[in-house]
Amino acid sequence: MIDDSVTSEDPLASTVTPRVLALANQKGGVGKTTTAINLGTALAAVGESVLIVDLDPQGNASTGVGIDRKSRRRSTYDVLTREIPVRDAIQETAVPRLHIVPSTMDLSGFELEIAHERDRAYRLRDALASLNHVAAGVMQYSYVLVDCPPSLNLVTVNAMAAANAILVPLQCEFFALEGLSQLLKTVEQVKTALNPTLTIHGIVLTMFDARNNLAGQVVADVRSFMGEKVYETIIPRNVRISEAPSHGKPVLLYDLKCVGSQAYVRLASEIIQRERRHQAA
Repeated sequence: MIDDSVTSEDPLASTVTPRVLALANQKGGVGKTTTAINLGTALAAVGESVLIVDLDPQGNASTGVGIDRKSRRRSTYDVLTREIPVRDAIQETAVPRLHIVPSTMDLSGFELEIAHERDRAYRLRDALASLNHVAAGVMQYSYVLVDCPPSLNLVTVNAMAAANAILVPLQCEFFALEGLSQLLKTVEQVKTALNPTLTIHGIVLTMFDARNNLAGQVVADVRSFMGEKVYETIIPRNVRISEAPSHGKPVLLYDLKCVGSQAYVRLASEIIQRERRHQAA
């Protein structure tokens, strides 16, 4: 577990604010978890400190970074129900500077348990606020990546209420724009009601198959619809990306030289560049 021994009297304590990016799309199978794992790894590889928050009850992000189910004694469920502070649930991974708050199936009952609580949409925001206060020797995160479930439920709303921006993985397929429109409406609703500073950080096109003419048309349509919000980097359909989770590894550890790994390295660089422009604005 990660030490959370910071007090207001600690002369070595500092206040930092990690950038919180929620990876969201109500459609399943578009690469949210894969992007959370491999983008987090790529960011860590270039020197950023990254925390993945697994908000999917299936816990695939946790499995994908090598955290087996037996070792998930504390999880995002415990954090959201306020049983423990977030730092008590953080676990290290095999990747230096990459940590995770794992998920368990307990999270599937979270919405029913707190449905009538007045602060039900702000549980994650309040939990992550403690990461801003850092004592000497405690990991200071520059990015928090929140892996959302494939639905627009209260857990996803918590992620959006806590996030600075939304990163949208979008599969290069026929119904991509239809799902994107629904997500954008939800983001606007959350922005109006819960988080007025929420923005779309960017849209990453995933599972691109250059042999498929339709995929190329989807790329053109999404770029026409969303303009500069679409990242230049496109994540290809790549068998090494698909194989890596079964080994409990991000693809960058499984096969650094494959085209999928290199695409996530480029995406990480692009995100860092956007962040620098945002800070300079």
